Amino acid sequence: MKAVLVLENGSVYEGVSLGKSGTTVGEVVFNTALSGYQEILTDPSYKGQIVAMTYTQIGNYGVNGEDEESRKVFAEGFIVRESSKVASNFRAEEGLDDYLKRHGVVGIENIDTRRLTKELRVKGSLKGAISTEDTVDSLRKMVSDYEIVGRDLVKDVTTEETYEFNEGIFRFGFEKRKIKRVFDKDKKVVVIDFGVKKNILRYLVEVGFEVLVVNAYTSFNEIKALKPDALFLSNGPGDPRGVEEKWIEEYRKAIEAFPTFGICFGHQIILRAFGVGIYKMKFGHHGGNHPVRDENSGRVFVTAQNHNYAAYEEESLEKGFEITYKNLNDGSVEGVKHRELPIMSVQYHPEASPGPHDAEYLFEKFAYMVA
Repeated sequence: MKAVLVLENGSVYEGVSLGKSGTTVGEVVFNTALSGYQEILTDPSYKGQIVAMTYTQIGNYGVNGEDEESRKVFAEGFIVRESSKVASNFRAEEGLDDYLKRHGVVGIENIDTRRLTKELRVKGSLKGAISTEDTVDSLRKMVSDYEIVGRDLVKDVTTEETYEFNEGIFRFGFEKRKIKRVFDKDKKVVVIDFGVKKNILRYLVEVGFEVLVVNAYTSFNEIKALKPDALFLSNGPGDPRGVEEKWIEEYRKAIEAFPTFGICFGHQIILRAFGVGIYKMKFGHHGGNHPVRDENSGRVFVTAQNHNYAAYEEESLEKGFEITYKNLNDGSVEGVKHRELPIMSVQYHPEASPGPHDAEYLFEKFAYMVA
């Protein structure tokens, strides 16, 4: 079945339908990861976005239930050059096309993803629509009416109910890598769920925390009543500037009251809570090969990232933070710590699955900060 991708700047890509038939609209971003497509699709941070994979063959090892990062697929659509029709892996339970159909995800393949990636790099992230049924003109209207900047997408992904999480990290039997359990006796961390990935929760469990996940719109008094030893602010989708100021004030009270760690969206929320400005990047960082430098040691880490927004460096410094990590591609802020309070955060994903795992030590660092 034929499918079409239409971008807000008028570009049209004709291809073949992948996944569910129908129409979807979102912000089109490219991801440079060579694997991990299931983790990408189920990452709540991709709510509101259509993901284009730059690697040419996607789906060759299939999908399985253990690699889900959340309760469902949150990406609005999926774009690949070529989708593998055969899932060749001993862990595979399903093929990519069937998986997308089961989750109701509209996709497109057999388009020039190299041309699309170049277009997004030059012009920045663009709104777009994929369809097997609508005309180009009607899709242009849909794209024009769609808006993601300034929207609070957290409400679409956060948990409705508070829950405990106690699942450890999945490892193959031959893997030697092991993160240290810091606590002899569990300490409780409350995770504010802006769209948390399961692997973040697994790492918190691995270092010894008792993990309690709460809705993003939980007040400081409600968090305090849970008697946590620490606070974690998770990753999440879209524009952190879209979260209402009243909730930012609640987060600041909690951040100041407990040792705090934030990742990605959580990093931005921490900085926003202290009055640091957030800006939209041209095309963001999406993939598993982003070099980040530790500003203290000079050591360089290869990291997984997924964000379209970043914090202003000068404002971060003015508000009492020290820059701990920087992106070597564009110099953007990748991590901070507060000069006086036990607060640390990073823009990248140290919990990345399937990898890289260069920065997983940060969970131990957080645990030692709490111990």
